[in-house]
Amino acid sequence: MKEQFQYLSRTRHDGNRVKAGQVLIADPLLQGSMFNRSVIYMVEHNDRGSVGFVLNKPLPHTMAGLLHALKGVECLLYAGGPVEPNRLYYLHRLPEIGGMRVLPGEIYWGGDSKMLMRMLRDEKVQPNEVRFFVGYSGWGSGQLKEELEEHSWFVGDMGADRVFSPSIEGLWSDAMSALGGQYCIRAVFPEDPMMN
Repeated sequence: MKEQFQYLSRTRHDGNRVKAGQVLIADPLLQGSMFNRSVIYMVEHNDRGSVGFVLNKPLPHTMAGLLHALKGVECLLYAGGPVEPNRLYYLHRLPEIGGMRVLPGEIYWGGDSKMLMRMLRDEKVQPNEVRFFVGYSGWGSGQLKEELEEHSWFVGDMGADRVFSPSIEGLWSDAMSALGGQYCIRAVFPEDPMMN
């Protein structure tokens, strides 16, 4: 069963209205391999800038391949964005981990990494409770607002179950379709416009 997305009207596509906990959905014509048909979960948006993580760009590695201490832990890694590609970030649904930033829908950003690693080794974390990212997507002050005004991105809401779903197949098209109206047409736009 497909997860449901909340419909948002076009008036919500204003950079001043983006909030932590929402997703950015790339316009199908947005160029660049990192952001092509990407869905970005936003964790911060204010006057200083914006931060988010790409949800649908898995890497061919697991946490076990990245950290020797997690041998046998097969959590997938995702390319969170082009900024700080040598750093590891994570979103989770584990309220017992301290020091994290609380986001809408009982989603948490960061926190006590040692505790999280212990929980992973002890198999106390389910695959749908944590998502790891290498790097993040970032915008300077006013930059995201400009990109929204250019219609490079559209703003939507997504439930935690879908954010943490191990299946990313159809994530972009589902998120785009959920905006309704003309966005349903964008959702089926071919990846190669020459194939239209």
